[in-house]
Amino acid sequence: MSRTLLPLLLLLLLPLPGPLAVSGAEPYDLLIRHGRIVDGTGNPWFYADVAILDDRIVAIGKLDNAEAVRTIDAKGLVVAPGFIDMHSHSDFLLLEDGKAQSKIRQGVTTEVLGEGNSAGPYQGKLSPRRTQVGEETVELRTLGDYFDTIDRAGTSTNVCSYVGLNNIWQSVMGTTFDRPTPRQIKQMQELVDRVMRDGAMGLSSQVMMPPGSLATTDDLVALCKAVAPHGGIYSTHIRNEGTGVFDSVKEAIAIGERAGVAVDIIHLKIADQQFWGRMDEVIALIENARSRGVNVQANVYPYTRGNNNLVSIIPPWAHEGGRGELVKRLKDSKLRERMKRDIKRGSDGWYNHYTAVGGDWSRMLVSGNNQYRGLTMDRVMSLRTQGRKNVDLLDELFDLLIEEGGSVGTVYAHHEESDMNLVLSQPWCSVGSDGSAYSIEGPLRRGNPHPRNFGTFPRVLGFYVRERKLLALEDAVRKITSLNAAKIGIGDRGLLKRGYFADVTIFDADKIIDRATYTEPFQYNEGVEFVIVNGEVVLERGNHTGARPGRTIRKHR
Repeated sequence: MSRTLLPLLLLLLLPLPGPLAVSGAEPYDLLIRHGRIVDGTGNPWFYADVAILDDRIVAIGKLDNAEAVRTIDAKGLVVAPGFIDMHSHSDFLLLEDGKAQSKIRQGVTTEVLGEGNSAGPYQGKLSPRRTQVGEETVELRTLGDYFDTIDRAGTSTNVCSYVGLNNIWQSVMGTTFDRPTPRQIKQMQELVDRVMRDGAMGLSSQVMMPPGSLATTDDLVALCKAVAPHGGIYSTHIRNEGTGVFDSVKEAIAIGERAGVAVDIIHLKIADQQFWGRMDEVIALIENARSRGVNVQANVYPYTRGNNNLVSIIPPWAHEGGRGELVKRLKDSKLRERMKRDIKRGSDGWYNHYTAVGGDWSRMLVSGNNQYRGLTMDRVMSLRTQGRKNVDLLDELFDLLIEEGGSVGTVYAHHEESDMNLVLSQPWCSVGSDGSAYSIEGPLRRGNPHPRNFGTFPRVLGFYVRERKLLALEDAVRKITSLNAAKIGIGDRGLLKRGYFADVTIFDADKIIDRATYTEPFQYNEGVEFVIVNGEVVLERGNHTGARPGRTIRKHR
C-alpha cells in the first residue's frame, strides 16, 4: 500500500463526529426517538434518535427506518446521559432497598460513595461490619466484600466508591488519639494499596472531626502517595469550612501537589457568616493552583444549608475513644465546663459549628429520627426548658446528646446563596447531592432528612437553569454527567456516545423542579420521565419499574 493511501484509509476508518446516520437494519432493543439530545459534552443540543442494544448505546442520529423491540417517543423532552452523583451516602441504604428511589427519580444512574467513612475496609483494630441483606446477615471486611454484596443483592443505580480515611486510620490505630508511628503509617499505606486493588476510585477524607482530623498534612500526603500509582484521586471534606477555609483549601491543594494526585473538594462552601462574600478569594486559590498544573476541582450541592450532627458542636478532644467515651464525658460536670469554654471560644484548627451560625439555635434543624425531628433547636430548647428558669442551654444540649446516645442529625444554615452560585458557575465545579437513597414510604422514610436527598439534580436543572438562568442547560448537564465521570476516571459513562454504557435520563426541561423542603423533605421531584440504567428502563413516566440493573464500577475493571 502506498504511503499516500494509508493516511486516507485510516481517516475513513475513524468514527464520525457528532450525530451518526445509520441505516435501519439493526435489531435494536430500545430506540429513543425525536428527543433533544444534550450529550454531556457541554456542546449545543441537537435533535436525534438514540439506539440501544444490550447495555450499550450503538447509534445516535437520524434513524427513521430502524426497528426496535421497544420505542420511547421523547418528543418535547431532553435526552441526556444518566446523572452521576459525585458525593453520595447511600452505602448501606442500598442494602436495605436497592431500588434507590430518591436517586433514580432525580435521574441519577451512578452513585459515588465514601467520605470520611466507606463501606470497607473493616480490618485490624476496626471490627468487621455486619449488615442485614434480606434474610441474610453479611459480614464485611473489605471494600471488595461490599462490592460483591451489592452485585448479589442488586441495585437500580450503578455504584462506585472511594476508600474512607476513617476506615484506614481506625483499622491501624483503633479509637486512640495517639500519633501513628512511621511503621503504622506504612501499614496504612499498604492497606490503601490493597483497597485500591479492590477497585476504590481514590482516598476520601473528612478531616473536620476525629478520627480524620487526627491526620496531619504529611500523613495525608503519605496515604495519597499510595493512591497515585493506581490513578486514583483525593476527595476531601476540608478541615475547616468556616474561618479556616482559606488554609484548608491550601492544605488540600498541597496534598494533591505533593502526592501527585488530582483533588476534588467536597461541597466547597464558606460556612461561617464572618467570611460570607469572600468566595472569590477561595476560587482564586484554586485557579492559581490549576495555573501551575495542580488538578484541583470541587463539587457543590445547590442548597445553602448543610447536614451534620449536633455532636459536631462538641470539641474534638471529647471524642477520643468513640461515642461511648464521649457520652461519659458529657456526664462529667468538670469536663462540661471545659467543653463550654471551647464551644464559646473555639480552638485552633477546629471548625466550630456553634460559632459558625453565630450561636443561633434557630439556624439548627433536627433531621435525626427522634421526637424533635423537623424542629429548629430554638423550639427544642423551649420545649425542654419550659417552666424552668436560668437554664444553661449548653447543658441542655449535653443532656439531649446523652439521651440520644451521642448523635442527633442536624441541618445547619451556615452558608449563603451568592457564594454558592459563584462556585457552582466555575467550569471545574460539578454537583453531588451529599445525600442518600431514601423513599417517601416504607422503612426508608425516616427522620427529617435534608431535601438534597430528593431534589438536588432537578433543583439544578429547574431552579438554576430554567428559572435563575445561572447556567446554560448544556453546561449544567455536563456538570452532573461527564465532568464527574472524568474526575474519577470512568471512561465509558457520562456521555451519550456510541459504545458507551446506556445510562440515560429523559426529562422535561420546562417542568423539572425539586419539591422537597427542609420541613417537608419526603417529596419526589417533577419532570424526570424516564431513567435507563445499563440499557434497562428503571423509571417509566415517573414510575419505578422495580428493575435493578445497576452494577459496581471498580477501578481497573
